Amino acid sequence: LLSEFHFRCQTYEGGFGGEPFAEAHGGYAYCGVASLVILDRYRLADSESFLHWLVKRQMRFEGGFQGRTNKLVDGCYSFWQAANFPLVDGEMAREGRLPTDGLFDARLLEEYILTCCQDETGGMRDKPGKSRDLYHTCYVLSGLAIAQMYSASREPDGILGGSQNDGSINPVFNLTTLSEQFAVSFFGERSG
Repeated sequence: LLSEFHFRCQTYEGGFGGEPFAEAHGGYAYCGVASLVILDRYRLADSESFLHWLVKRQMRFEGGFQGRTNKLVDGCYSFWQAANFPLVDGEMAREGRLPTDGLFDARLLEEYILTCCQDETGGMRDKPGKSRDLYHTCYVLSGLAIAQMYSASREPDGILGGSQNDGSINPVFNLTTLSEQFAVSFFGERSG
């Protein structure tokens, strides 16, 4: 039932809205795709249409992602949009289809994040001229980790600043690999 609801939220553009017939939005797209992956129902989605919508959200001039069609780039979509690529990659690999590697410019996203989203006093922000906040710090840094994972997978020296800056995360849960392992161990002990 839940996966059928998610399927009905996919829009004519290919993205996902918060409810059927709503506008496609980056945050809802991520939540919809991650939910379908968790439920093992991603195959219900129109993957080609979704990828077509998704690749058009990265703006070539800025390098960052917009959340909706005809909107400005926002640092938080560095995660909400870019995290969809490894999610879809995993599903396509399970189906024996070609991965999406290379469908977004990870290096350009890294440059946008490091040039435009860092606040001089620490933390991350939506875009230049905006104030830093915890929300954007979380999702911009998570987006940076996704971009670096993709850069490293395509070229070993592709990470800006070097491989010591690569922080691997699980894109389904937005957890570092270490935190994910701890959670699995912690909750696994309690369920058995």
